[in-house]
Amino acid sequence: MRKSSWIAAVSLLACAAFAGSGARAQWATLEPEPLSAFPQSLLAIRTTAGKVVNFKIWTADTRRREEQGLMFVHDMDEHAGMLFLFPGNPEPTMWMKNTFIPLDLLFINAQGRIEYIAARAKPQSLSVIKSPKPSLAVLELKGGACELLGIKTGDSVAHPSFHNAK
Repeated sequence: MRKSSWIAAVSLLACAAFAGSGARAQWATLEPEPLSAFPQSLLAIRTTAGKVVNFKIWTADTRRREEQGLMFVHDMDEHAGMLFLFPGNPEPTMWMKNTFIPLDLLFINAQGRIEYIAARAKPQSLSVIKSPKPSLAVLELKGGACELLGIKTGDSVAHPSFHNAK
């Protein structure tokens, strides 16, 4: 009986050591990737009033970059943003964990039409944010940018990711 208790204790310690090394490896991968490493492109929004607003955007093109998004960003320009593409998921959800600034989240359909805007999403919130309509993508902009630039639901987004791109 004593020997089996000793074997169980050694096994438990081995499992704890293995789990501990895995946890350290996991924490090492949580270091934010610099935004300069994300793919960058230009995106334009044409408002229903005919105004064209240009943006320099980063694209979250991997699972890790999707998870990071604009977390840990402390300030950004009104003409900058991050694009998330969800081709296999017509009902993407977002949250604001570890996001330090309010963001406008624009949910965009496959044709490049803005279907829903979650304006000034609250930083650090774990509340789920989603569109009431199917979406292909989400564009995150600095909180208040939509109001400042006159961007509304129904406006058109031009980018190679959407069917309206020429």
